[in-house]
Amino acid sequence: MSEWIDVGAVDDVPTLGSRVVQAPGGDIAVFKAADGTLFALRDRCPHKGGPLSQGMVHGHSVTCPLHNWVISLKTGEAQGADHGCAHKIPLRVEGGRILLAASTLLARAA
Repeated sequence: MSEWIDVGAVDDVPTLGSRVVQAPGGDIAVFKAADGTLFALRDRCPHKGGPLSQGMVHGHSVTCPLHNWVISLKTGEAQGADHGCAHKIPLRVEGGRILLAASTLLARAA
């Protein structure tokens, strides 16, 4: 069974925005879509490592602020003709708190 780590309140993440969680394995961006759905990805664009947490959230995607790559928040995969993955982090919500899978917080991003 996976262990989960509380990283903050759901209300701490702005709608159409993100918050960065610093982790030993590398920063993780927690995003909130307009419909309130939360997602967590490694905070590195697969293209050139841009900070996805600083990108524009639209629908269930985020656009990297460096070179406009569009990344699916559901899968972490680049959209359109671009190829790469930002690595999705397992997330769940309990009692208004955001929990991330402990194993992914410690694992180094590839």
